[in-house]
Amino acid sequence: MKKQLYKWIFFNLMNWKIVGTIDGNIKKCVMMVMPHTSAHDFYLGVFTREILGLEMNWVGKKELFSFPFGYYFKYMGGEPLDRTGGLNKVDSIAAIFQRKEIFRLAVAPEGTRNKVYELKTGFYYIALKANVPIIPVAFDFGKKEVNIGSPLIPSGNLQADMFILKRHYIGVEGKIAEKGFKA
Repeated sequence: MKKQLYKWIFFNLMNWKIVGTIDGNIKKCVMMVMPHTSAHDFYLGVFTREILGLEMNWVGKKELFSFPFGYYFKYMGGEPLDRTGGLNKVDSIAAIFQRKEIFRLAVAPEGTRNKVYELKTGFYYIALKANVPIIPVAFDFGKKEVNIGSPLIPSGNLQADMFILKRHYIGVEGKIAEKGFKA
């Protein structure tokens, strides 16, 4: 029932579509979601997750997961990030992949909703260290579509892999177009 409501709102009221999918057999991956120019991206992600029927996750500092919002954030796919013990973010998140059976991590490589000219590369190194594919996901407000690309297994050659991944975002327009990363 809830899935049908999400579909009706997303497809009929909002007039959006989803192009592509994530194979349900891919239990662990890093989803490279962009452009990230607006808070509207959050609910697009929620609608996409519910319509596809796949568990999708995000990480946040562990302090976010205390009472009263902790239960809600966990329900929404959140995973607390504990960086005690000297671990950096890449190592901490790679450790989450090791202990979870299913972990599809959504990351906005722009790192902000403001205009950027270079992407942060932490998502790449997380996928490389956790030995999981990267799946490009575009929120294209110009076409009103969530476009899910093909998984890429990181080779260790950042420049070559980023060239392949960035092609997925050519011509994609964020909610606030002038803030979007140009691939």
